[in-house]
Formats: sequence, C-alpha cells, structure tokens
Amino acid sequence: MAGQWLPPDHTLGDANTIGGYMRVHARPAAFEGSDGMSYSVAIEADATGEAGRPFGAFFLFLRWRRVGEQGVEGHIESEYLAWGETREAARGALGAWSLADVRALLEGRIGGEAGGAPGRRWWDVMREEP
Repeated sequence: MAGQWLPPDHTLGDANTIGGYMRVHARPAAFEGSDGMSYSVAIEADATGEAGRPFGAFFLFLRWRRVGEQGVEGHIESEYLAWGETREAARGALGAWSLADVRALLEGRIGGEAGGAPGRRWWDVMREEP
C-alpha cells in the first residue's frame, strides 16, 4: 500500500497535542518505543455504564510488525483517561493531551509489559554470541 503525503494544515489545531496533531497532519501520531518497536496511537471511546460519566476515552497503541508482512502484531491500551457526555466530548478531552505526555504514557506501558524494565531490542539480541 502506497502512502500519500499531505502537507500539514496548521489552521486545524495545535500540533503539540495528540488531537491537534491528528487534525493538522490528517493521520495518527506514531512513536518509536524504548523497545525498538513502532507504535501508532488512536483515541477511542466507549460507553462506561456510569450515569455521571457516560463515555470514557482511552489510548489504543498499535504495535507494528518489524519483520515479515506489514501489519499490526499487538497493541497496548490505556485505562479511561477522560470522560464526557458524548463519545466525541470524551475523545476531544483526551485529544488535549500533549504529545510528550502521550509518549510518556506509552513508555510506562511498555515498561509494565516487560515486567517494569524495557526489553532488549531485537538487533542487540542478534549481535550476541549463542
């Protein structure tokens, strides 16, 4: 699948926030994690079942396969981090997070998956003697 480059439109928002970045660049933000893997991030929202906070928004980080056919090989989800009366309101509230804060959250989740410490990168493992 070929990519399409679109020039950023900075009139659509603050590209330093996750929601603004997505609007300005017309694509999801992507990060390289400390585990050496590539992650893209989406803002998702679900009904909570709570009367006072009917919708909760969370981040969904998709981990992209490094070797073989292009595709997603896993994901990391956050807990609900913002709430709203509507799905759009909850997503909008979470979209105000800074890119730095989103990246820090991802790094914390990567460390949590590896038992609290980032794992070795695949290319470092390949250099080791058997």
